[in-house]
Amino acid sequence: MILVHKGINIFYKDEGKGQAIVLLHGFLENSKMWDAFIPQLTQKNRVVCIDLLGHGQTDCLGYIHSMELMANAVEAILNHLKIKQSIFIGHSMGAYVALAFAEKKPEAVAGLCLMNSTAKEDSKERKKNRDRAILAVKQNHKTFIRLAINNLFSPKNRTALVEDIKQITNEALQTPLQGIVAALEGMKIRPNREIILSSKKFKVMMIISKKDPVLDYSLLILQAKEIKAKVVEFPDGHMSHIENKSDFLQHIMHFIEN
Repeated sequence: MILVHKGINIFYKDEGKGQAIVLLHGFLENSKMWDAFIPQLTQKNRVVCIDLLGHGQTDCLGYIHSMELMANAVEAILNHLKIKQSIFIGHSMGAYVALAFAEKKPEAVAGLCLMNSTAKEDSKERKKNRDRAILAVKQNHKTFIRLAINNLFSPKNRTALVEDIKQITNEALQTPLQGIVAALEGMKIRPNREIILSSKKFKVMMIISKKDPVLDYSLLILQAKEIKAKVVEFPDGHMSHIENKSDFLQHIMHFIEN
């Protein structure tokens, strides 16, 4: 389905009845990443999947897609659907967007799962890496995508899950250059939002992977302790929904129901 927001098309899916669950994909992904889980999740819940700005079937909205700008698009969808409160599950960048939404409308959040993500801002080194990535994207965005997707998996899974990686890469290659750059710029400038998770206004879970090539495992564990979040640990990389598929679904279902 399409909602026109600020003159652009926002694509979303809305299925099932019950507790509203909002699924937000990560960088270079789109709402299709959740397809395998929707049949189980919609048995007792209403599931809303949204293509974030410049990803999937959603248009771009400028040079920088800040997390706040993306959260406003999510808010527009939920207002349109008359959903007042949801449990958010965000993968990587999707969790950054969920945090921006929670900062603006904490009363609309019943729970937030940070899946392979963090509430901290980018470090100075990480910001430099974003700038390097932007240059690489502008030089050859298809090469950048192929390398970026492969590097999200733990080393052993880059071989074991080669077919999955091909499929995800093909999806990611549909992401327009402007959407990639705008998201990188937006992630680079996001603020620290740990205080939102410490407020205890809603339940919080962090899914943390020991061999995540994007995020530091020990720092995430420390963050989870500081904000007293429920923690789920996996042994693999950044793509828990693929690398640890069945266990991931069980933990998500448990988080929703409890």
